Amino acid sequence: MDFQQLLVYVTLAIAIGFLVRKFVWKKKKPKNSKSCGDDCSCH
Repeated sequence: MDFQQLLVYVTLAIAIGFLVRKFVWKKKKPKNSKSCGDDCSCH
């Protein structure tokens, strides 16, 4: 295997991992529904 092919496969794996993390792997929402961030004036 060439060095260039290895770099291509590593780059492809990183790109697929990024897309999976961004679109498929959703974080769970906090149970407290009143937590809306820092600047929502709900403090």
